[in-house]
Amino acid sequence: MTRSLVALPIYNERAFVEPVLDEVRRYAEDILVVDDGSTDGSGEILVAQRDIYLIRHRQNLGYGAALRSAFSFAVAHHYEVLVTIDCDGQHEPCFIPEFIDAAKQADIVSGSRYLKKFPGDSTPPEDRRQINRLITDELNRVLGLSLTDAFCGFKAYRVEALRRLEVTESGYAMPLEVWVQAARYGLRIVELPIPLVYFEERRSFGGALDDAKTRLAMYRRVLRESICRYWPEKASLLQCL
Repeated sequence: MTRSLVALPIYNERAFVEPVLDEVRRYAEDILVVDDGSTDGSGEILVAQRDIYLIRHRQNLGYGAALRSAFSFAVAHHYEVLVTIDCDGQHEPCFIPEFIDAAKQADIVSGSRYLKKFPGDSTPPEDRRQINRLITDELNRVLGLSLTDAFCGFKAYRVEALRRLEVTESGYAMPLEVWVQAARYGLRIVELPIPLVYFEERRSFGGALDDAKTRLAMYRRVLRESICRYWPEKASLLQCL
């Protein structure tokens, strides 16, 4: 049996944390929650959960920083597979066993909301879908990948592969740094289809990043910097970004 850990990065998810954890418990024994400086009472709810591992950041450091803490925990505790799943109710924990199983043959298993249509799929906000499409196409063109969803947070990683990754990006662009290194090191990548779920309320990226053009420019900057740092041989292709 594969020794696996399911990690949930959270920031101000008071409304979702208990029902999501209850559902995750149906499919996982070892659960880690990284509370990235929540101020809405999520942290107090988590402290009362006695059957989870909990890491609490004193202040909000960013999505990438929360995942970096999860990566370090999985490596330090000698897990074989780490599954990451968001805690906002938009990922369905019933897919966790499928991700763990797929990780037997891959280094990174990444969820895709665009690989297959599911009954009841949501219509994503147009700016998010357009940015995802643009960045995914650019990753594929420059790195020779064949992704359909660059930003899905539902993933499974072989922990042995995690040891090779150097994650420095603390914000929402962190997946781009991972994709560049994964392609550079020849890691085995597969995508699994998952339902496309968006809720009606507007979810903030924080400050200026709520502006789609600013967010796209930030993603492209991180992608350029990551390529120059980890795969400089590809720098000649950067004029397309």
